[in-house]
Amino acid sequence: MAHLGVADLADIAQAAYGRELSDVVRLHGGTKKGVYRLTLDDGTTGVAYVWRATEDYWPAHEHDPLFGNASGRDLFLTAHTALSEAGVCVPRLVLVDRDVIVVEDLGAEFLEKLLDHDTEALERLWDDLAAMHQRTSPRYGRPSALQPLDAPPVPDVVLQRALGHLEACCERVPRIAAERDRLETQLRQRHSVIEPRTAYGLIHGELGPDHVLVADGRPVLIDIEGVMFFDIEWEHVFLELRFGPHYRPVAGLDPARTSFYRLAQHLSLVEGPLRLLDGDFPHRDAMREIAEHNVERVLVC
Repeated sequence: MAHLGVADLADIAQAAYGRELSDVVRLHGGTKKGVYRLTLDDGTTGVAYVWRATEDYWPAHEHDPLFGNASGRDLFLTAHTALSEAGVCVPRLVLVDRDVIVVEDLGAEFLEKLLDHDTEALERLWDDLAAMHQRTSPRYGRPSALQPLDAPPVPDVVLQRALGHLEACCERVPRIAAERDRLETQLRQRHSVIEPRTAYGLIHGELGPDHVLVADGRPVLIDIEGVMFFDIEWEHVFLELRFGPHYRPVAGLDPARTSFYRLAQHLSLVEGPLRLLDGDFPHRDAMREIAEHNVERVLVC
């Protein structure tokens, strides 16, 4: 996949800063959008998010309406507003264009590099997440596109998604195929004991320490297009997976939802990386490691 250069983003830099663009570097990460550091002729920098088909590494696929299209300028903007209203730090907007947004370059470290020694930033992150999760809605979905009150309950949506992931995993992973019936039974049994719920919290949706910058001691959330109102147990299962020993448990989570969502997320983290590898995503070893790790977790979950 060809990356954008100075000529491609010169007009964006001019519109955002009124200056000439001297250098462009595509930053690591970003499977559905391009993330570029813009260096201007005076040495200052900004970051451009670019949503174009040429920046999307995912192969063509029939997406589910809730999870499958967590990308795009409009989703970014609605998530930016929702998180800001919750008191969570997000990068300041500099320019909003048709398929490009420019934000401030915080010049910050990712939290994943600071986990072992920056306990203050980590504690502030847990406080920010608690504030997010306490913002609730009687309907789930994206802040700008909430589902109707009579929509299928969240656990039903997750069950259908997980069953689809199980089928896809069985086609690719013989060890999972050998356990198909047991895993389907586990999904259905864990789903069957979940009690109804009428309020949903605001979640990031894919929050690992690689999606948090630390600027002046404050956590700043990035890759925010997946923000939605949802069961907060979904977020906590992912946090536990990604933060490991640094995860801070909270009281009041529904153990039935947590158990069900844990298996569903492990299946997702096998199916997604393997499907991404069908395309030309460059960081292939990392995706294979994610898939293999989650195969093991599926089989013991």
